[in-house]
Amino acid sequence: MTATLPLALYGAATGFLEPLAPALLRSRAREGKEDATRLPERLGRASTPRPDGPVAWLHGVSVGETVSLLPLVEALRARRPDLTLLVTSGTVTAAAMMARRLPLGVIHQFAPVDTPGAVRRFLDHWRPGLAIFVESELWPNLILSAKRSGVRLALASARITEASAARWRRWPATARAILRAFDLVLPQDAAAAGRLEALGARPGATLNLKLVGEPLPADPAELERLRTAVASRKVVLAASTHAGEEALVVEAFRAAVSDPDEALLILAPRHPDRGPDLARLFAATRREAGETPGAGVHVADTLGELGLFFRLADIVVMGGAFLPGVGGHNPLEPARIGRPILTGPHAYNAADLYDDLFAEAAAIPAADAEALARHIRGLLDNPMIARRMGEAALAYARRQGAAFDAAMALIDPLLPA
Repeated sequence: MTATLPLALYGAATGFLEPLAPALLRSRAREGKEDATRLPERLGRASTPRPDGPVAWLHGVSVGETVSLLPLVEALRARRPDLTLLVTSGTVTAAAMMARRLPLGVIHQFAPVDTPGAVRRFLDHWRPGLAIFVESELWPNLILSAKRSGVRLALASARITEASAARWRRWPATARAILRAFDLVLPQDAAAAGRLEALGARPGATLNLKLVGEPLPADPAELERLRTAVASRKVVLAASTHAGEEALVVEAFRAAVSDPDEALLILAPRHPDRGPDLARLFAATRREAGETPGAGVHVADTLGELGLFFRLADIVVMGGAFLPGVGGHNPLEPARIGRPILTGPHAYNAADLYDDLFAEAAAIPAADAEALARHIRGLLDNPMIARRMGEAALAYARRQGAAFDAAMALIDPLLPA
């Protein structure tokens, strides 16, 4: 494998700066961006022994990407129970989610920072036979060092925006060297396939891991307790909201619902640590504080409980799309539970998916607070329409499994013996 000049410079620069990594990680830990007790993992020093036998390594950076690995985890466990599965992630919230969601026996570690020493220590310890990266995790040292070590590489659910592709086109030989390191590239959609192929990849079948998987879990006893607390009120859930969106959703809800005995609004922010501020701002009760949903607004600021609140909801408002900059979030999570979906005008990260759901009358876009209020009111007044939307969403979600089966057939030959 021939290194390009930019790759050689990147390797030299990251090696030169590597002594600064521990201090930088400690600083990030003080800001809550790293787990202070697990910083050695970020430097490639494993916190657990490597089991005997073959290892398959799966990597995603943040919550969405890491959660999308779960269908792969389940499929690989079923196919090859002899494999040790190692899942790595890059954020504290993703690690907390994996602690709740990974099956017993699957190992989680923080991914090493992309410096030569950290990558070498990580690979020397784990010696994976296969590495599956998801979406757009193109760290040069990690990918090329793994390739040189004989690791088979797959890029699954590969995603690249036009802006990212334009940046990579400035260094075409470098992009080609990194993408050709992968034995298998499974793009999310046709647009990603075209961009990746233009950069030198050899894309295979399309696969969007966020379109497959089981419904999010929920504690049945806790769900029943919450349903008793909610009583006869309808529930509108605003899921994965970002700063600035909650005020818009609350405005819309209050315009649509004047009687607190008719409906309850639950805010589930994308970043649960914003819960206390939201509770003060909207005089709301809080899940993390152990408070029962009261009148008006309740803040669901815990990790790993969205499945509970999706089941409790009659209407789901998906956040991340009411203000520019985020691009929306995956609507398949409420769809798998059969809930009608409302979202904003800026869901460009899942545009194809939302277009399908809009076409099947499983979701409705709302341009602003006034439109959102109108749609909330309409679904509350017409429960039959809400139910049919939820059924259409569920049917769409169930049809996404065929692409996953086809992708697994391509991954199977890469599995270590």
